[in-house]
Amino acid sequence: MTIAFVYPGQGAQTIGMGRDLADAYPAAKAVFDEVDEALGEKLSTLIWEGDTEELTLTQNAQPALMATSMAAMAAMKSEGITLDRAAYVAGHSLGEYAALCAAGTFSLADTARLLRIRGRAMQSAVPVGQGAMAALLGLSFEQAETVAVQAAQGDVCQVANQNDPAQNVVSGSKAAVERAIDLAKAAGAKRALLLPVSAPFHCALMAPAAEEMANALAEVDMQAPTVPVVANVIAKAVSDPAEIRELLIKQVTGQVRWMSSIEWMSGQGVTEIWEIGAGKALSGMIRRIDKNLATVNIGTAADVAAMKPA
Repeated sequence: MTIAFVYPGQGAQTIGMGRDLADAYPAAKAVFDEVDEALGEKLSTLIWEGDTEELTLTQNAQPALMATSMAAMAAMKSEGITLDRAAYVAGHSLGEYAALCAAGTFSLADTARLLRIRGRAMQSAVPVGQGAMAALLGLSFEQAETVAVQAAQGDVCQVANQNDPAQNVVSGSKAAVERAIDLAKAAGAKRALLLPVSAPFHCALMAPAAEEMANALAEVDMQAPTVPVVANVIAKAVSDPAEIRELLIKQVTGQVRWMSSIEWMSGQGVTEIWEIGAGKALSGMIRRIDKNLATVNIGTAADVAAMKPA
């Protein structure tokens, strides 16, 4: 059995996530404490007791989801389950930073600060209301690409996320994305709907944020990951810190090639994928991509306890 660990992206956040991990495992509580200290604020209070709208703000959701994933990793380590169980790590969009943190490329404090910068930069790259994202369900990737090209009409409209065989997300200027919804329905999409996001992620409109991340990443100490990281934009494993840095910059405007990443890992012999952190969205996608891949969710103290070696 060959295992990969994967880490969720934005949209998985919920108030209360990770609290039972922190209550049950001192090492998990220490993760939240360190993230609070790195950011100079009580993000943990927002995560556990705060307002859903405030937690959903990109600048909060990104470090919060990473902290929850790393708390689960710390709890697993307390039970004798370590990263050496994994042949590869990967993450969906911001989840790639969690994967890199787990693999030792970034320290926990640096990862939290980078995600706060990334969240703010992506939020401020496009004035609120000018961009949008839409999920196109029931169209192939090729059909979604055709729709995006036809919808652009001089504006930005790109396939941002290639999630699974029948779920693609387009991103760009609001008018173009609205055109894409109409075109997708005409092309036979089962559903095409605007997503409740505050900015058009993973498209050319994010160029100012990519520039900001280039500056931030240039200042951060990076180590080679202890486990190869499957990068979103190329859908294969990388281990060279300089290449990882370049790919993280490209990731801001580039496509999250999730389906291709899972297919690549399957092609390398991966048979089981553990989704570590909040929610179960990635596991659903993985099963739709390759029904032969087993999935395991580890997001609560009970999940961790259930994985404890006999």
